[in-house]
Amino acid sequence: MTGNGLVQPTAVEPRDGYRIWIRYADGPEGEIDLSHLADRGVFVAWDDRSFFEKVRVTEHRSIAWDDQIELCPDALYMELTGVAVEELMPGARPVAADA
Repeated sequence: MTGNGLVQPTAVEPRDGYRIWIRYADGPEGEIDLSHLADRGVFVAWDDRSFFEKVRVTEHRSIAWDDQIELCPDALYMELTGVAVEELMPGARPVAADA
């Protein structure tokens, strides 16, 4: 994690199925299963395996396939490491349920 509370992905690779391997600058790395997103909305594009294999880390630190499909590196970090949002972003406040 960087000093400003943001995590920095340094590498990402496609894996079998709808899985990606990701590494972060502060050390954590591993596979994340994205199959729960497949075949839903813009993620139908992943049905084309050559498209799924284009995953990359963008200059703005997101995990992306194109302009339409980007995933938040903070959310992926929390899934990979089990770190709670309060630990990753100490000043974060929950959004009201009726917001």
